[in-house]
Amino acid sequence: MASLTFLGIESSCDDSAAAVVRWGEKGGEVLSSVVEGQTALHADFGGVVPEIAARAHAERLDGCVERALAEAGLSLADVDGIAVTSGPGLIGGVLSGVMLAKGLAAGSGKPLLGVNHLAGHALTPRLTDGLAFPYLMLLVSGGHCQFLIAHGVDHFQRLGGTIDDAPGEAFDKTAKLLGLPQPGGPVVEREAALGDATRFRFPRPLLDREGCDMSFSGLKTALLRARDALIAEKGGITVQDRRDLCAGFQAAVAAVLAEKTRRALALYLPLGPAEPALAVAGGVAANQTIRAGLMAVCAASGVRFLAPPLRLCTDNAAMIAWAGIERFRAGLGGPTDLVARPRWPLDATAAPMIGSGKKGAKA
Repeated sequence: MASLTFLGIESSCDDSAAAVVRWGEKGGEVLSSVVEGQTALHADFGGVVPEIAARAHAERLDGCVERALAEAGLSLADVDGIAVTSGPGLIGGVLSGVMLAKGLAAGSGKPLLGVNHLAGHALTPRLTDGLAFPYLMLLVSGGHCQFLIAHGVDHFQRLGGTIDDAPGEAFDKTAKLLGLPQPGGPVVEREAALGDATRFRFPRPLLDREGCDMSFSGLKTALLRARDALIAEKGGITVQDRRDLCAGFQAAVAAVLAEKTRRALALYLPLGPAEPALAVAGGVAANQTIRAGLMAVCAASGVRFLAPPLRLCTDNAAMIAWAGIERFRAGLGGPTDLVARPRWPLDATAAPMIGSGKKGAKA
């Protein structure tokens, strides 16, 4: 087959997205990628409201598909298949995407493949850089945080993950505690750049235990107590207090992720990969302090560090279209009874992760 062109649809959380991706002799090419965020819709609630998100997806997804096809210069008849996120995520949003995809597939007669949202993230380095299996993957976002060894298109081994809050969720909660706007990640990072990371020594959770599991909920509680202590002492917090709190919090998250990455690499490298690599995806991977820590760990281990462009790290439909292409090429077609799933672990043999954050179910 000379080439494959897939339409992708993504609606697992608060981004309505559609994209067209083509695979050919030169690898993957993103022909179009449309993402409509919902930040303004949820701004007054301090987080994503599932019912609002689901309604917005239902209203916007068909328009996203039309725009994606138009920007690619194609019609639905021109694509070879349709891929849709069918989990894990907020069930109302996932269902909106699945039902639209089913309708499009039924009307066009095109193959339909359900894609695990996490697999979309995990396979993105193959779209952007043609990365060969096996590679180590760190998903670090508002709803997920886990280390995976990508052995193949449908073979992922989870080494560890967060047992409570994801890092992005912890950043959002920190911003809320300090009276900063949402989304919290970029705002906390800007504040931290002007702060003293050594003033507040926050805990590094689970570093005293073996393995790659992480915990970030206690970090948020430690910051809350530090903030309250300042308020009790001075009647409030100054701008510099806030900046120092952000810097201390960010330093703790970066230290945990760096150390857990060292441990994950120690489990991955004995596999003897021809081109050892750590790939990261998720909005938190854009944090420069965290990224610098991960890059230092990789450099010390002689491992390539790879981060796809931010537009393909955060939730998007291009990664879903690509995952659909990968599955189709591998002969892993979609089931006829495609359903929306709130939880869907990539590694079915691993013990379920504990907890479920406001940005989606842990898997």
